[in-house]
Amino acid sequence: MTQLKPFPDGFLWGGATAANQCEGAYNVDGRGLANVDVVPIGEDRGAIITGRKKMFDFEDGYFYPAKESIDMYHHFKEDIALFGEMGFKTYRLSIAWTRIFPKGDEAEPNEAGLKFYEDLFKECHKYGIEPLVTITHFDCPMHLIETYGGWRSRKMLGFYENLCRALFTRYKGLVKYWLTFNEINMILHAPFMGAGLCFEEGENEELVKYQAAHHELVASAIATKIAHEVDPENKVGCMLAAGQYYPNTCHPRDYWEAMQEDRENYFFIDVQSRGEYPNYAKKKWEKLGLELEMTEEDLALLKEHTVDFISFSYYSSRVASGDPAVKEKTQGNIFASIKNPYLDASEWGWQIDPLGLRITLNAIWDRYQKPMFIVENGLGAVDTPDENGYVADDYRIDYLRAHIETMNQAIHEDGVVLWGYTTWGCIDLVSAGTGEMKKRYGFIYVDRDNEGKGTLKRSKKKSFDWYKKVIATNGSDIE
Repeated sequence: MTQLKPFPDGFLWGGATAANQCEGAYNVDGRGLANVDVVPIGEDRGAIITGRKKMFDFEDGYFYPAKESIDMYHHFKEDIALFGEMGFKTYRLSIAWTRIFPKGDEAEPNEAGLKFYEDLFKECHKYGIEPLVTITHFDCPMHLIETYGGWRSRKMLGFYENLCRALFTRYKGLVKYWLTFNEINMILHAPFMGAGLCFEEGENEELVKYQAAHHELVASAIATKIAHEVDPENKVGCMLAAGQYYPNTCHPRDYWEAMQEDRENYFFIDVQSRGEYPNYAKKKWEKLGLELEMTEEDLALLKEHTVDFISFSYYSSRVASGDPAVKEKTQGNIFASIKNPYLDASEWGWQIDPLGLRITLNAIWDRYQKPMFIVENGLGAVDTPDENGYVADDYRIDYLRAHIETMNQAIHEDGVVLWGYTTWGCIDLVSAGTGEMKKRYGFIYVDRDNEGKGTLKRSKKKSFDWYKKVIATNGSDIE
């Protein structure tokens, strides 16, 4: 039996979801249309989430999985009861912006949307579960995209501030852990999904992306300021898609390329955690001829309102090469990376690297010395249930066990400060990258397929009881 030292007292074990991947009910109780709703499954999905193909409404001939998803909107009490049965200490979820402000630019919030999340948070507390709330998990109201161009517009700062004020005021005492933007670095890789950006012919795409990034970073600082003013107990974190880059060989140009790739990822967190733009970013903009519009007030906000903690997703490490002849790529959370011959891969080509999580934890700790929270980690796999909906998902248990072990080492042997761990897709949900249901992560199986067929019945997998034991022993028994 693998016996580990227990995790620190008060360690927050749990699971994570995103509104657009699980709630469904896209037009219920006044909810407005969002960018995440109009992204179909299929071959056009990639072009749409990267802003290369415009799709601003539902079109014939496509299936839009977020419309219904797993209908958690109507099943949340049942689902949270299952999380409570597993012993969750925290549940990471996100707010659907268009439930609160259906168009995004209204003066007053939608009461039905506010009430839904209030009920959900109260349900969490009934089971002793602390909500960890992502304010924006790839959500942007379509009205704001069509009218203002999404996050390319400075007007978004005011709309986001209104959202944050409504949330922090209404949920004071119910929520104390907040994340401002999910995987904020995704703006550079999937700009329609990350910031509601679509590109016009001939415009400077790098300038548009970095200007939108500046607006999101300032918005994040504004959110942090308001959160601390409304309730000094609030803790606000940033969130990045993490995973260290390894040099492909010990050739210095490979090491340099890995360093450059890491910097591109950490750029956002450097600003949110340290409070100013790093010199390497300024030099890059200078080289590319990018002149961003920013005010002295913006820079003061960034400096004065840094985050309290750093959260991140970790699925795999990555490999970088400075040799243009090295081209064999693997897949991974929208990031393509050079293949690492020393690692196995999931059915979707994501390379599996538990030690890479320890390396990433240490890299982030060394860089910032701020508490961390792993808010996504897990294995997407095809699950084959028996007639009762039971899945013997030993492969998922093996994956999570190996990652929890390296987390434990990072805490006890390396001294990093880690507040909690929420596995991704604790209940099966729609994949953000591919839109599939068959790419499953959960401890709970949901009867639904890629075409939206199924009863939506929930059933426990083998990993359900395994994770329950992990939490009950505070991570000391992971067998």
